[in-house]
Amino acid sequence: MPRTAGTRATTTAERGTGSRTVSIPSRSSSRTAYRSSEPGPDGPPADVLAAGCLCWRRAGEGLEVLLVHRPRYDDWSFPKGKQDDGETLPETACREVREEVGLLPRLGVPLPAIRYPVGDSVKDVLYWAAEFGPGARPAPDGKEVDEVRWVDPDAARGMLGNRSDVAPLDRLVALHGAGDLATRPAIVVRHAKAKPRSSWSRAEGDRPLAATGKRQALAVTRLLQAWSPERVLTSPWLRCLSTVVPYARKAGVKVRERPQLTEAAHRRHPRKAAAVVQTVLDKDAPVALCTHRPVLPTALSVLARQMDPRLAAQLPQKDPWLSPGELLVLQVSRRHRRRVVSVELVKPFDD
Repeated sequence: MPRTAGTRATTTAERGTGSRTVSIPSRSSSRTAYRSSEPGPDGPPADVLAAGCLCWRRAGEGLEVLLVHRPRYDDWSFPKGKQDDGETLPETACREVREEVGLLPRLGVPLPAIRYPVGDSVKDVLYWAAEFGPGARPAPDGKEVDEVRWVDPDAARGMLGNRSDVAPLDRLVALHGAGDLATRPAIVVRHAKAKPRSSWSRAEGDRPLAATGKRQALAVTRLLQAWSPERVLTSPWLRCLSTVVPYARKAGVKVRERPQLTEAAHRRHPRKAAAVVQTVLDKDAPVALCTHRPVLPTALSVLARQMDPRLAAQLPQKDPWLSPGELLVLQVSRRHRRRVVSVELVKPFDD
């Protein structure tokens, strides 16, 4: 599922027992946060947050990564940049790749975050893997980047100006060696905030989004574009449809309503809801599934059964499981079907 040419404006290895979770709140909003099963920086929150991608492509039995030359620093780096106000870190990573090299990535496995000093400040950079096909033609923007180059990992290690960038590169190579670098996203979305039950006297399935929920739905639309799901499964109740249909329309993908995912159907037949959740691991296409808070324990139980215990431990453990509009993003190995490589929790920026 790599991205190919013409995408300018429009893409486990077993964890060690000492791995830790990165949890990085955005300074743009205390409500915007990101958690990943990948290692993160130690210490207090950084002064500057940034994000980028290790863009990669197959090269025979090996791989190549994309490096960019930054004339301002006269160094080689991966495409990355600082987080703008009003965006989440996954959105930052996609925007920076698009702006610097004219490609739009589909985010793959999250990679170890790095931390380094910049003057009197501390900067954290989150990276994702992003696969591209042989037809991808990156082009420097002529401002921040004046040259791009596909190189093998050994050459990249020698060229990188920031030695901290070797850590995500090593993880990328390890994933490739394990056959788990090529992945597809499987995403669970809790619907955006709905009007209170106490103020709604009509059919429960018709209860709409609150004003805050409508803003969250727009934010979910932007955020889902970072992973570009090609299938959308959802409860047919209005609050779920209103959360994911805007993305589906923008992306031109079909929405498939699954009545088993409603609160009422789940209460009567939880196994049928579980069977629908299982399909997000069984199918080969990138997929997003939207459902309700009471259904989430069943959904998480299905997903946890097919994960390494250390990854399953990263799933939400208590009610409310996910906050309204929050995404649980799994990366599933394309070679080892159903093997979950990583877990991410992402809250949309909704203000």
